[in-house]
Amino acid sequence: MQHNKVGEVKLFSLFGHFSLLLALGFITLSAQSFEDFKSSQSKSFQTYKDERDNAFNNYLKQHWKVYSVQESNPLYEKPKPKKIISAKTKPTKPVGPKITIKIKKPIQIEPEPTVIKRTVVAIKQKDINFDFYGTNLEFDIPSGIKKANFYPQNQKGIANFFSSAASSVYEDFILKIQKISKIMKLNDWGTYLLVVKISNMVYSDPDNSRLLSWFIFNKMGYAVKIGLAETHVILMHYSKKIIYSTPNYNFGKKKYYVIDNYAKENTGRLFSYQQDYPGSTKPLDLSLETLPDLKTKMINKTLEFEQFGDVYSVPFQYNKNLIDFMATYPQADYETFFNAPIDDRTYKTIVLSLKKYIDGKKASDAINFVLNFVQKAFKYERDNQQFGREKVMFAQETLYFDKSDCEDRAVLFSYLVKELFGVGVLGVKYKDHMTTALYVPMEGDKIKVGSKFFVLADPTYINATVGMSMPKYRSIKPQSYIVVKID
Repeated sequence: MQHNKVGEVKLFSLFGHFSLLLALGFITLSAQSFEDFKSSQSKSFQTYKDERDNAFNNYLKQHWKVYSVQESNPLYEKPKPKKIISAKTKPTKPVGPKITIKIKKPIQIEPEPTVIKRTVVAIKQKDINFDFYGTNLEFDIPSGIKKANFYPQNQKGIANFFSSAASSVYEDFILKIQKISKIMKLNDWGTYLLVVKISNMVYSDPDNSRLLSWFIFNKMGYAVKIGLAETHVILMHYSKKIIYSTPNYNFGKKKYYVIDNYAKENTGRLFSYQQDYPGSTKPLDLSLETLPDLKTKMINKTLEFEQFGDVYSVPFQYNKNLIDFMATYPQADYETFFNAPIDDRTYKTIVLSLKKYIDGKKASDAINFVLNFVQKAFKYERDNQQFGREKVMFAQETLYFDKSDCEDRAVLFSYLVKELFGVGVLGVKYKDHMTTALYVPMEGDKIKVGSKFFVLADPTYINATVGMSMPKYRSIKPQSYIVVKID
């Protein structure tokens, strides 16, 4: 590509620019909105089934400028403590009513599938098939998409790819992706993983793969953009909420994230366009209010901890496919992790294990038992040591991993105490620490949020009971609070 005197890349030739001026009646492009540009097109739409595609394809050839990468905010202003001190163990006076844990529904043991012999009929193999967290999926790929190619490796090549994909018979292909997303109860992140997997199966070249993902997301209504960093394609997703440790770019008041580069190096300056594909305005929402319906791959695990000389065992089951799915998650906001559920089988098996220790205890003793379980059943290790990056775990993941740090335990404890006892919970964040606070009539260290007082309960402060906070944080005002929703 050529450079002008000030170093800006010329994204199209003088001849192409002159031809465009003729086609538009010498209208200045920089002064036009996309709608004006769209209405000025006189080409027929014979090669496109969607009239938006012709105008957008022409728009892609012209309206590009340079954008600078934005620094991604860190989750913590200061490093979390390397080691956690222990409190002095002391019995507390039981208060509150006696507890009997109720399990909403009995655990249904899935029967072994009945093997039925059938006559084998030859069926045409699909273009691609792959394993998606335990489920085998297959797709036929439209020929126009198969032929689409990022060539030349510049702005024109992106328009060429889009034109080929948009001219294909893609409707059934897109509908099948949407149908599978719905059947498997995939949230936006699950849908993102599915689309990226499909794209990677169709193309081994990463630039072509990102362009196909971009095309699919556009057709599914998501606000996505493509950028060019030198000769490589960058895929960006619009998100209303911060995605931490992820390069991002500002397009007006909207922030677009390069999720491919989560916890990786910045992508630097790139060239891109302002307007979204018409009608595709949906932001990427990372909330996980409903777990995906993944094939079960149940594995048994037992957690143990000691309290007042007694050893307690807490066996449970987890779905490894769900753990693998959660492991891919980028660093979303804390509300996402604090308000995500635990898998039904995992929750019920762990509740059955805790129930035999809790039933008959006074409410304070029962809550303290769960608090001590979370404090002692896991080794403390910061995320950077365990994963090489900051990673907030879902409650499901904290149960799976042998090591965790403060926010992981806060997420798990808040979920258990909310579900077991119906108690209101807050996540309490400091500059370098995360704990919880409960809306319960118990004594101890408290914080006031609005007109209510919440009692601090620290799942990382070993041996501490409800009402005991680490000495370091007793005189420090929390940085923020995370509200845990009660169903």
